[in-house]
Amino acid sequence: MKINEILKNKKVTLSLEVFPPKQQAKLDSVLQAAKELSDLRPDFMSITYGAGGTTRSNTVEVASKIQSYGTPALAHLTCIGDSREEMDKTIAQMKGAGIENVLALRGDIPAGFTPAHEGDKATIDGLDHASDLVKILKSQGLCVGGACYPEGHPESANRAEDIDNLKHKVDAGVDFLTTQMFFDNNMLYSYLYRLQSKGIHVPVLAGIMPITNSQQVERMVRLSSAYVPEKLLAICDRFADKPEAMWQAGIAYATDQIIDLISNGVKGIHIYTMNKPAVARDILSNISEIIAAENS
Repeated sequence: MKINEILKNKKVTLSLEVFPPKQQAKLDSVLQAAKELSDLRPDFMSITYGAGGTTRSNTVEVASKIQSYGTPALAHLTCIGDSREEMDKTIAQMKGAGIENVLALRGDIPAGFTPAHEGDKATIDGLDHASDLVKILKSQGLCVGGACYPEGHPESANRAEDIDNLKHKVDAGVDFLTTQMFFDNNMLYSYLYRLQSKGIHVPVLAGIMPITNSQQVERMVRLSSAYVPEKLLAICDRFADKPEAMWQAGIAYATDQIIDLISNGVKGIHIYTMNKPAVARDILSNISEIIAAENS
């Protein structure tokens, strides 16, 4: 089922994310985690794409398996470094596996790439931006998602430029957006207002990253440059050497974020599970009746 239809038919949706392994030997454990997550009956599940397409085949395999479990799959796809021929081949593999939903991403610029001349590209065949990939995917009849950044894309000069770039991507045909992780809901509310003022009206799913061990904070901030509120920093500092307490506190913090979001009219919640079914299970046990009430 296409995700744009799910978003149209439900008042509040909840989706989960998994990432495929880089090493084939670990595929079975990821598939087991995906099965356990699918058993929680999310509205759909998202499968990430390794840097430079390193997990491309596993992304398609995991997505296909998730659909066999009865859960719609959203397969990530990057275009950087790919030729049009390679891109068409990957899209054909996805469609052949019954995948109807794709998250279109540019991908990270290859390490060490420095343009020698103005106009030099790290990409191939004009696949320079996610918007280029969006157009290809839409021409194939797929439902297409895009990424957005409440605190601004790290490569954008400022937030206004970032939203202008996002508008270009949405105008290319994006059906919905999923945010980068954030830990302060006020940043999302401000961001949603700015999107509306720029004429961006597609559904926006709020990306929630539960912090269940204190080391995650440093890693997540390094990867996403996300602002971490003092409240969350205090939790991590207090329970850094108490794993069970840190887990419980991290689940509570993520739960509070989600409840506040739903209470303020956010209709899509996307949980970055880090392949840990227990994370999603604990959060869902806290909010199941809330979601049920919203959709009744």
